[in-house]
Amino acid sequence: MMRVQSSARFALCALLALTALSCAPKSGGRAARKIVIWEQMDPEERVRFEANLAAFRLAHPGVEIEHTPYETEQLRTQFQTATSGGGGSDLVFGPSDQVGPLSLLKTIQPLDQTLPAGFFDRFIPASLDTLDGHIWAAPDQVGNHLLLCFNRKLVPVAPTTAEEFVAMAKKLSRDGVYGFAMNVTEPYWLVPFLGGYGGWIMDAQASPTLDSPAMAKALAFVKSLRDQRLMPQESDYQIAETLFKEGKAAMIVNGPWSWSAYRKAGVDLGIAPIFRLPGGRWAQPMVASKGYSINVNVPKEKLPLVIELLTFLTSPEAELRSVRELAILPSHRDAYRDSTLLQDPYLAVSITAIEKGRRMPVVPEMRVIWDAMRPEMQNVMNGVKTPAQAAKDMQKAALEQIANMKK
Repeated sequence: MMRVQSSARFALCALLALTALSCAPKSGGRAARKIVIWEQMDPEERVRFEANLAAFRLAHPGVEIEHTPYETEQLRTQFQTATSGGGGSDLVFGPSDQVGPLSLLKTIQPLDQTLPAGFFDRFIPASLDTLDGHIWAAPDQVGNHLLLCFNRKLVPVAPTTAEEFVAMAKKLSRDGVYGFAMNVTEPYWLVPFLGGYGGWIMDAQASPTLDSPAMAKALAFVKSLRDQRLMPQESDYQIAETLFKEGKAAMIVNGPWSWSAYRKAGVDLGIAPIFRLPGGRWAQPMVASKGYSINVNVPKEKLPLVIELLTFLTSPEAELRSVRELAILPSHRDAYRDSTLLQDPYLAVSITAIEKGRRMPVVPEMRVIWDAMRPEMQNVMNGVKTPAQAAKDMQKAALEQIANMKK
């Protein structure tokens, strides 16, 4: 996940903001029959999305649907900027933790008040998040969690403990080939190890809990994998993906969204929950949903059509399209209980991994905590700071940024 330099990002956001104002929801005439969606999806997921849009258009002649893809951070900032000027897309799709900042800034509607009574009864409880007493997103999937993916030609049986994993990775690492690869630039990939050591990112009051022995141990464990040359010295998302697809990394930590591309690359893919950490705890990935929120600027006369599309996109028909190929677990009760889905071995393992995970908080503080963790995680990987110092500095930065956010 590439990070844009601050000046370049500012210029990009300014340009996008000007473009966004021209996308402002307009009332009446043709505009009332056009729906704009901004989304964060992986390429394979987007193929399914476009097929669902085509099915909706077929049943609704004259309805125009336009969608634009964004990277996660760009989606949030772009949507916030556009809605503050009265514009933005009608629907915004992304991971559940975006509802915290978007709802705090009053850019999205409380869907429990906007959608028909009983609408959310159709979803499995694990897919729904409540913030400040409201539901802000209609989920079309549940999971978004990390697992251990492995090439069965190199790893016949997945390791279940850290000791087994390290021994296996050492055996498989040689010139140009690594036993393991992982995105070590984003803290989402660090969290499973934090949980495996008994830590977490915040308490019940949404106060950060980053300065902990568990955080120091998690950072030290991940860094040790690089120091032992079990993984590349430089390893972001793209590097890890490429190595695994090319058979130059035997194992990788990634989510269900990646499996289809691995199979297409010819990888004999195996999956398993991430192994137990020293001390006996299973790694604890975050579990979240992804879904659709409605812009506060959608005109009243257009809202029924937007709701109709949202309802279709979260229907069993839409959620089950390509669900086995994409390994996405649906949120709709009927789709989740579909017999063909339950018989899929990959999805069965995915469900097991979810049961070992922990729900991602959707509070606004979550976004601040990610921003506080990211540079300190990279400082450890680059040898600039010790794990203990980085954990302390994460906590300090998070507290300061949360205080500024609440001013």
